[in-house]
Amino acid sequence: MNRKSITLQDLQAIHSKLDNIQSAMLSGKTVLTFDDVVCYTGFSKSYLYKLTSGGIIPHSKPNGKNIYFDKMSIDIWLLSNRVKTNVEIEAEATNYVTLKNKGGRS
Repeated sequence: MNRKSITLQDLQAIHSKLDNIQSAMLSGKTVLTFDDVVCYTGFSKSYLYKLTSGGIIPHSKPNGKNIYFDKMSIDIWLLSNRVKTNVEIEAEATNYVTLKNKGGRS
């Protein structure tokens, strides 16, 4: 078997990330830093830079340098463009056909 050994450096990196996630989620912060959002979303730094520079993700730059995010806005953005389940689509289709047939008989 070819297994990679976990080094002390790996464990320290994991511990650091867990600390960041805990501070972002459990401290009740409403304003998140760039690094907080990287940990919170799991996005890479380069992808988050792309999202901010393209104006795709809501953010603020109060001093023109540091980037900040409103946690609620991030949550709303992350949950945007919801994809319906097959059950929801089937229910809508059934409802549409039922209403159309009732309207056609009148």
